[in-house]
Amino acid sequence: MTDDTESGRTDSFPAIADYGFLSDCENSCLVAPDGSVEWLCLPRPDSPSIFAALLDRAAGNFRFGPNGTRVPHHRRYIPGTMVLETTWHTPTGWLLVEDLLVVQPVTDGARRPDYRRAPSDSAATGTLLRLATCLEGHVEVVANAVPVFEYGTQTGIWAYEGDGYQSMTVRPPPGDPVVTVSSSLRLGSAGARCYGRSTLDKGQSAFVSLSWGDHPVADLDEARVQLDATVAYWRDWLSNGHFPDHPWRSYMERSALTLKGLSYAPTGAIMAAATTSLPETPGGARNWDYRYTWIRDSSFMLRSLYRLGFDWEALEYFAFVLEAMVGSGDFTLQIMYGIDGRKDLTEHTLDHLSGWRNSRPVRVGNGAWDQHQNDVWGMILDAVDIHLRQGAAQIVVPVWEGLGTLVDSAIAHAGDPDQGIWEIRGDPEHFTASKVLRWVAMDRGADMAHTRGDEDRADRWRKAADELKAEILDKGVDSRGRFRQSYGNEELDASLLLIPILGFLPPDDERVRATVLAIADELTEDGLVLRYKVDTTDTGFEGKEGTFTICSFWLVTALAMIGESERARALCQKLLAFAGPLQLYAEEIDAATGEHLGNFPQAFTHLALIDAVGRLIEAERDTSPV
Repeated sequence: MTDDTESGRTDSFPAIADYGFLSDCENSCLVAPDGSVEWLCLPRPDSPSIFAALLDRAAGNFRFGPNGTRVPHHRRYIPGTMVLETTWHTPTGWLLVEDLLVVQPVTDGARRPDYRRAPSDSAATGTLLRLATCLEGHVEVVANAVPVFEYGTQTGIWAYEGDGYQSMTVRPPPGDPVVTVSSSLRLGSAGARCYGRSTLDKGQSAFVSLSWGDHPVADLDEARVQLDATVAYWRDWLSNGHFPDHPWRSYMERSALTLKGLSYAPTGAIMAAATTSLPETPGGARNWDYRYTWIRDSSFMLRSLYRLGFDWEALEYFAFVLEAMVGSGDFTLQIMYGIDGRKDLTEHTLDHLSGWRNSRPVRVGNGAWDQHQNDVWGMILDAVDIHLRQGAAQIVVPVWEGLGTLVDSAIAHAGDPDQGIWEIRGDPEHFTASKVLRWVAMDRGADMAHTRGDEDRADRWRKAADELKAEILDKGVDSRGRFRQSYGNEELDASLLLIPILGFLPPDDERVRATVLAIADELTEDGLVLRYKVDTTDTGFEGKEGTFTICSFWLVTALAMIGESERARALCQKLLAFAGPLQLYAEEIDAATGEHLGNFPQAFTHLALIDAVGRLIEAERDTSPV
């Protein structure tokens, strides 16, 4: 047991969208509404967990808050930051708790061996800091830290540090990080638990920190300095972006902060999500590990980062993707990579964990890493094209030759079936969207070759692109003039919304318009978009899934592109209303209940939000009277 919760009860798990997300761009964690940190992996976000109550109520947590009160009065991020602020109203008073992963100015100039990028002026310290202040009356505060290492399988032994009661260290199993809890409270231990409690009167404060770095927090004054430094860091970073003066600005800013929070500063990677195995269907088996970087995200990632003016983040992310491809010297391309660039992401299950609300299995690794998904050639070539259009330096010859092999591979495999953009675990098919992405690879490659004066390749690749386009228009369109999911069926698929977004056909093409409107009318639940119809698509799994929020934002974009501005705006307003209490999104939304499902927070969803909202705001300005 990890506090006062019951391991097997599904109603003891908070809703996914109710978690707060903290990050220092090296690690991240999730904080439940009751003040419990229920997800933290160390020493990296793709490492085994030390707190995993998110996936099993007995797998470790770290609560700090008022004794006897579990429901907060209000939660928000301090504006412009990743610092979570929770206000509590207890029977005896009011309490404010500020939670953060510390980022502060770098004073040591020594190079860190795990960093492939030069760090900014501020960096993570390896500290989770929690600061409580009594606002009125008096409040008893309680800290309970129960680390359970290796995804909830092993505990450590607590011992005091120094001569007082303010610091304790847990000695973990071999290979796991040493963790120190420091506090202005007097600490004690009982088995796997480190705890402390005290009563604060109006104006008094207390802190507790959990550190895996070299410098645990010494006292309350240092805690306040670290809080101020972290607030300043996030606000300074956000001020470098370009955001419109618009009522939807806060959603774009929170999405930008979330993408930054999902980044891994040592390499420039950006994770698809901070979690593993949060289900697409409660109690179902569609539970995946998303703590990796998908090549599919690369094009959309760069579009969003450049749209908002975060050129350095775009550069570092692009550099990571490029290094991952050439890491073994053979310029091969797979659909996803570890945040350190590793290629083998072999999947296994953790059968001892119950899963969120009994959603088994819990998976670590991702079995799709070696799937054949032919859309990745188009995504990476589109990403390179975006990077060059933003004024990047010319591609050096070895990299150009490597990109050339990718275009040639897209041409050579143009006739092959694949698992498609949704990583279908059924038999490979000739998915129309995959064919379109292969066309994107040839099209962007031909454009870049022409720019470089490589006319032989430009002509050859343009010819191949034209031939594939003709095939898609012949085999990928049904008798009603709508694009279909694959050559062999008459189904709709949300991935077809990429046809206008990626420029395969202009938005005013009747086939594009017919497809977008068909998806809006026939592939939705209460106006929100499904990826596909699960009863007619061989996914390799049974059961339903929620609406995919990225697809709904794609529909916003596509509707706007085809001139359905009012419909696009109405859907966008609906989607923004479905945001979690902290303006965060998971992967899916249950259209009937509004519940968020899937891994959290989801980078792809926030990327699509930035693009859709940005396009609508630009369209408003273009049509408004001067």
